[in-house]
Amino acid sequence: MRILISNDDGYLAPGIIALANALAAIAEIVVVAPDSNRSGSSNSLTLDRPLSVFRAENGFYFVNGTPSDCVHIALTGVLSYKPDLVVSGINQGQNMGDDTLYSGTVAAATEGFLFGIPSIAFSQVQKGWEQLEAAARVAREIVERQFDALPKPYLLNVNIPNRPYDELQPLIATRLGKRHQSESVIRAQDPHGREIFWIGPAGAARDAGEGTDFDAVAKGHVSVTPLQIDLTHTTQLNALKKGLS
Repeated sequence: MRILISNDDGYLAPGIIALANALAAIAEIVVVAPDSNRSGSSNSLTLDRPLSVFRAENGFYFVNGTPSDCVHIALTGVLSYKPDLVVSGINQGQNMGDDTLYSGTVAAATEGFLFGIPSIAFSQVQKGWEQLEAAARVAREIVERQFDALPKPYLLNVNIPNRPYDELQPLIATRLGKRHQSESVIRAQDPHGREIFWIGPAGAARDAGEGTDFDAVAKGHVSVTPLQIDLTHTTQLNALKKGLS
């Protein structure tokens, strides 16, 4: 198996190093990741300037761009072959519910999916990298399963509680929950006295009922959510057709 690995925390992040080490034992890996933290970059591609690819001492490639840039460049310029799988992470912090719309971690996997390659995004629920080796072990086991029962390509979003491996509950298939509206921006001043704004925290979970990713990880399960790209609101589409006829 040949696997392309990326993330949004940057090529020096402990999460991607742990993931690469875990997958190197079962596959041929290539890491192409951002040069710095690009959290919240979603599926953006850099189109207003050229991008550069560098190689670190540990063999990882890093790009002065977004997670989507990294996977796009890897698949269309760096690699001479099409990998069997694209994986992203392990992210520092959860990517559940509405987070998936903003997540650079999910975006990197989505880019692989758009190229017709099975792709998986991995995140730890809490920040701080606690129990990272357990999360990497879970990620390797998930990759080894390959989910042959799913039509390919597939796009999976995996969230792993920060627990010792023996305390993790089994994998469970989930749907995305929903959050409340984000909190207000945080106002501050720069050194010159000009007003600046920090994006506020994400809202609390609004739909965290049974079957959601929020509910699963709260009970100690590893949440696995299949994602799709089609944003068409089919109910409104039918209503719109009637309204335009």
